[in-house]
Amino acid sequence: MNSRTETFTLNGGAGSIEALRDSPSDSSRLCGTAIIAHPHPLFGGTMHNKVVQTLARAFVQAGWQAIRFNFRGVGASAGSHDDGQGELQDLLAVVLQAAPSGTLALAGYSFGAFVTSHAIDHLWQEAEATNTAQRLEKIVLVGTATSRFTVANIPAAAHNRSLVLHGEQDDTVPLDTVMDWARPQKLPITVVPGGEHFFHGQLPLLKSLVLRHLLAPDIGQ
Repeated sequence: MNSRTETFTLNGGAGSIEALRDSPSDSSRLCGTAIIAHPHPLFGGTMHNKVVQTLARAFVQAGWQAIRFNFRGVGASAGSHDDGQGELQDLLAVVLQAAPSGTLALAGYSFGAFVTSHAIDHLWQEAEATNTAQRLEKIVLVGTATSRFTVANIPAAAHNRSLVLHGEQDDTVPLDTVMDWARPQKLPITVVPGGEHFFHGQLPLLKSLVLRHLLAPDIGQ
């Protein structure tokens, strides 16, 4: 992706986790670490997915180091698919080892957005239970798989730091199911006109929207 891409391995509950770290060329003013989760493993989802790569590029351009990783059973990651439960443990293991401290961002696409929503819930509750400062600064969910999985609610206090993107013409995860999930939370959704689940021909727009979110000043936090 850029001249500062590193391949490395982490430890997960099912064994090794294959990962990539993309870093800005100038790391002297690093914003923090972003962990990005890929789409459904049983339908070809990997850390090399084009939407996942686009998210990583946006984070790197905004001054973050971006961590992509393969869920259990994908690529060189050990284990087998676990319907989201084991994948949540994979994501939390990546956070614990790749970003043990400092400012954190979580992002996910499709199935990865579903898993990420539960990681957000876990980390938010953990911070409240331990009375520690919340370090989760940015959240990006794309094509959130609300029609296929039980997606966790986003904490109300995290709404201002969250971007939820969905294609208007997504026939894999219909927009109305995302609205049904978001409406009770009063969580804003950014709809990409004419966009479908894979954002064919619209990845530059996707990157632009994510970059604008990452560079926007914090409001009401």
